[in-house]
Amino acid sequence: MYSDALDAWTASQITGIDPPAKCAAVLELDWSGPEPAAVGDLGNVRPLRLTHHSWGGKLSHCNHAWVLPRSFTVIGSLPLLVTEPSYTYASVWGRGEQLARQRHWDGGDREDWNGPYALTCTADELAAEDTRGVVRAGVKHLTVRGITRLDCARLVAAFPDLTRLSLSGNLGTLTSAAALNQLPRLQGLTISELFGMAASDCLLPRHVPEVEEVWLYGIPADYATAMRKTWRPHVRHGVQLDVRGARKPEWVAANATNPLRDWDGREHIPRTRYRKAVAQYKATRDAFLAEVNGGEAHGNIAEIGRAFGAAFNALDSRTPFIETVEREELFDALDFLADEAQTAAGRDLSAARAALIEGVDSSRDW
Repeated sequence: MYSDALDAWTASQITGIDPPAKCAAVLELDWSGPEPAAVGDLGNVRPLRLTHHSWGGKLSHCNHAWVLPRSFTVIGSLPLLVTEPSYTYASVWGRGEQLARQRHWDGGDREDWNGPYALTCTADELAAEDTRGVVRAGVKHLTVRGITRLDCARLVAAFPDLTRLSLSGNLGTLTSAAALNQLPRLQGLTISELFGMAASDCLLPRHVPEVEEVWLYGIPADYATAMRKTWRPHVRHGVQLDVRGARKPEWVAANATNPLRDWDGREHIPRTRYRKAVAQYKATRDAFLAEVNGGEAHGNIAEIGRAFGAAFNALDSRTPFIETVEREELFDALDFLADEAQTAAGRDLSAARAALIEGVDSSRDW
């Protein structure tokens, strides 16, 4: 496969297939060069062993979804360079980034390696850049986080050579999403928790023939249906397609102030527990707001926190579902609650927030 990170071609060996899990174990090789036509062009290859940062000499050996990306070419086979299985999993197939990092490290530079072709920024930073009308033709990989509202037509005008685009928000809005069809070199698109797109904004294979990854989560239902229908036939040709969390307009309106909304439809969280979790959050919110509006007795607020912790202990007891991510999201929900209360009250509620968290910590088992 061609690697933007190396500005050259690099290679990997598939060392195993797991049909039940639909995974392929992929070993990256310590090689780069001009495009090879056959295995013999690689010379004496060896596995890529990582010593940069905290890797400690581990092989760059990972399980990926077993759809071979369409930009990858099979040039032949060699005896397996490793026979032990890999216990690491990742959705994105490596395209030389680890080899670039290793060479950066071996050259004596201990700073984190960042490809000059990649840009990660917030929506606010992007907006500030946009006001200057700068065209960033050298940027191929763009990640924009924290989107409240984003005009895709302006984004495409500023970044015409994108091959990978990741956009995320918190019930934010994308406008002119059909303009993404004007990125002819696009290979990967990720959109998370953004709305405003319609079926007519669907990405079309005839305009973006190199697309090999379409990952959508928390998007309008009509857009999700159109994207699934359009791209499902291309999975057999090397497109990884994952569309989840399709939401109707009513859901978006009802969940605008629900910080646990991402639990809706999460694979390991039963629907009934999601509903009980949201009900408990709302009860805690109401009790906290009433307390801070009525005098802010910290003992009472701590008790509200203890009740919150105990309620989720009960929800989690029979078949545990609160893992590291969910635990962090529960505390994020409490921060959201306290921020909302502080804005409404117009005064500092740091002490009340601390009492609430102290109460939760005193009773929680999760």
